[in-house]
Amino acid sequence: MKKSDRISAYVETLTTAPGLDLDPHYTGFFTCFNRGDYYEAHDVLEQLWLRTEGADHAFFKGLIQIAGAFVHLRKQFLRPDHPKDGRRLRPAARLFALGMKNIAPFAPLHHRLDVGEQIALCARYASALSQNEFTQNPWHPARLPRVELLA
Repeated sequence: MKKSDRISAYVETLTTAPGLDLDPHYTGFFTCFNRGDYYEAHDVLEQLWLRTEGADHAFFKGLIQIAGAFVHLRKQFLRPDHPKDGRRLRPAARLFALGMKNIAPFAPLHHRLDVGEQIALCARYASALSQNEFTQNPWHPARLPRVELLA
C-alpha cells in the first residue's frame, strides 16, 4: 500500500469538524495536532499540500513546518539525553520561524484559522527557546497547545 493510500485511510478514521466544508486532510491536521500527534499531523496535511497549487501551497507548507517544530520539541522532551533528539531545540526554533513566515500573509483569518493566534502560539514557543539559549524545552505533554478552527 502506498503512503498516500495509508494516509487517506487514516484520515477517514479521524474525527473532524462536521459542517465546516473543509478538506478532511486540513481538519484532520488539527485533530492530530491537538492530540499531540505532530508527525501524523504533518503527514496528513502533506497529502493536501502536495496536490495544492497557488497561494494555499505556502499556507499548508507553513502549517506543516509548525507541526515539524513540535515534532522536534516532543522528541527532545522524550529523550533529552539522546545524541540526536537532545539537539532538536534549535531546529524547532528555525521551523517555527519558517512556518510563521509562510502563514503570515494569510492573516488575519484563512480557512477558518485565526492566523494571528497561530503566529502568537509559535512566537511564544520560539521566544521561550531563545530566551533560555536553547537549553530548556517549553513543550510539555501535560500542556499540549490547542488550535481550534472558527465555525
